[in-house]
Amino acid sequence: MRSAREALTASRRAPLLSALGIVTIAFSLFAFGLFGLVAINIRQALEQVEERVEVRAFVSDDAEIESVAAAMKDVGEFAEVRRVDYVSKEKALERARKEMGEFADVFEAGVLPASIEVHLRPGMRSPTIVKSVADRIRTYQFIDDVRYGEEWVEKLYRLRNIATVAGIALGVAFAAVAVIIIGATIRMTVLARAKEISIMRLVGATNRYIRGPFLLEGLIKGVLGGLLAVAMCWATFSLFRKSTGELGGSVVFFQPVHLLLIVIFGTLLGLMGSLLSVGRHLRHV
Repeated sequence: MRSAREALTASRRAPLLSALGIVTIAFSLFAFGLFGLVAINIRQALEQVEERVEVRAFVSDDAEIESVAAAMKDVGEFAEVRRVDYVSKEKALERARKEMGEFADVFEAGVLPASIEVHLRPGMRSPTIVKSVADRIRTYQFIDDVRYGEEWVEKLYRLRNIATVAGIALGVAFAAVAVIIIGATIRMTVLARAKEISIMRLVGATNRYIRGPFLLEGLIKGVLGGLLAVAMCWATFSLFRKSTGELGGSVVFFQPVHLLLIVIFGTLLGLMGSLLSVGRHLRHV
């Protein structure tokens, strides 16, 4: 109760300083949030591309349909496989003419072989796993060739790893910068009340007693800064979707749990900045 009263009193004494602390936290988290939005959408885009990773095995013309059906059943039982489809010559021809309409006259009946399309499970699309599935399919005698875009799969997997590492590194960097800025802002508040803290120490106040109002003040600033950052992220997201039209329709926003984490993160930053700043000052009083 005392800490809350003193924290409110301090905010009233220096409203501009308090507002500066909240805005600082908000903009720090806003920058972090924008990066998070970009990272989430990049990850979603990569997952959508990853869904197209498949193994295509071309069937020889003299293959018996019973043997193909039995092989499809075996392949469908692989732990890595989600679904197996059979594409007849007619269907392959129809698909080619549809996907490459300007070259429709080039394709003639019988020019494309029948094939087995193997769709892999999510999380089972790394180059090593895809190659392993392709090698096992090659062992069937009626398979003429197996294609899965080896170089394309490797580049996609490498891009995903780079995006993950870069995301973690930049996330940590943003968090560190936010803590430093917030700490500096809280430090200004502490210095503004340095005389008051010195008097409290002279009359026997403990460090815990002195820290209380500052920690509560940091917590309140962190919560308010987090909520403001969420509002800024939503406004930016809405503006982006509105300005990009159909392209913006595929962009996604944070889940409710992510928004809650932003506010919690802001609270922790406010507490951490207050704790570090007050602790440093108390050591020199």
